[in-house]
Amino acid sequence: MAPHHPASTVLRRFLEGQSSAGLVLMGSAALALVIANSPLNPLYQAALHSKIGPLSLSHWINDGLMALFFLLVGLEIKREVLDGHLGTWPRRILPGVAAAGGMALPAIVYLSLNSGVASRGWAIPAATDIAFALGVMSLLRGRIPASLRVFLAALAIIDDLGAVIIIALFYTADLSLPYVIAAVALTLVLIAMNRLSVRNVWAFAIVGAVLWAVTLQSGVHATLAGVILALAIPLEATPGRSDANATSPLHRMERGLLLPVNFLVVPIFGFANAGVAVVGLSASAFSAPVTLGVALGLLLGKLVGVVGASLIAIRLGFADMPAHASRLQLFGVALLCGIGFTMSLFITLLAFPNDEVFQAQAKIGIIGGSLVAGLLGYVVLRFAPQPHPVPSPKLGTESR
Repeated sequence: MAPHHPASTVLRRFLEGQSSAGLVLMGSAALALVIANSPLNPLYQAALHSKIGPLSLSHWINDGLMALFFLLVGLEIKREVLDGHLGTWPRRILPGVAAAGGMALPAIVYLSLNSGVASRGWAIPAATDIAFALGVMSLLRGRIPASLRVFLAALAIIDDLGAVIIIALFYTADLSLPYVIAAVALTLVLIAMNRLSVRNVWAFAIVGAVLWAVTLQSGVHATLAGVILALAIPLEATPGRSDANATSPLHRMERGLLLPVNFLVVPIFGFANAGVAVVGLSASAFSAPVTLGVALGLLLGKLVGVVGASLIAIRLGFADMPAHASRLQLFGVALLCGIGFTMSLFITLLAFPNDEVFQAQAKIGIIGGSLVAGLLGYVVLRFAPQPHPVPSPKLGTESR
């Protein structure tokens, strides 16, 4: 009989827990805030700006490691659309409409308070952090119907897709035509590999790495290479089989990336970018238009956009209310959508690449708005009356 190892069992349960990734990210961000407001801040800043080859450490994290994050996002989007919760149009309508409203309203709130150079940050409050949002919801297991968890997961995935499109269209630098042509050629190679049913994951990874290097020089943000690679990875649908047993290249690559991205890449990114030196900042930094635009966009814009768009779609008969859920519970989920950490921080760097003042204000808004939205969402969902008994979730009904 194999020996029992309590420590390894606890570690495995933690890594597999739905809230764990959000907790690790929260811890890394909190640590960054503590260090940035301590005597260690000069060392912290010097380390981030230190050169490693052609790029600084912060650039390797934001342009390199985050390409793996976008690769995982792209894999999840493709799997969900072709073989998951978003596999049919009826399933896409409600989260799709809610995601659209939840991206448009925060941008409007932000732009109502900002103009000129500051208006470049309009997309910062438009993103939802899937790890944080699902992590908070997982703490309420047993009180939330499975339909709402599926709704939030689908909404966040569509939200991620919208953020990727926004980055590609609105946050692209001056283009270098030779490198753009090379990137297009490599994309065609990946498509050909897909059509030829190449199943070797490493073959795709090698071409993807070259695509990343070329995209880095092209003016298009390098992380989009991860999305392009993801969309080219073959997926063979496996009816009746769970993702854990599926063997297609996409499933294998997604499983291989899940833990490293959730517990290394994203926490490292959070640690490198959440460190805002608030000690010594004037009170105006907390009431600056950028700060308020981001915070109110996440807190109010997301809430009004998600709830408003959802109820309109339901009232017009385009979609159905999530099963066994009340409107108050939908309200709570919309609040959780205001947790916009990872993608919001990433867009901040693209919107204000050389303006540390605007970056600091946006980060204060992200942290403050996300914290309040998460706490309010938890309280609403924790104490919302349940209109029907919550059925036990079946295996395979939840996304990451």
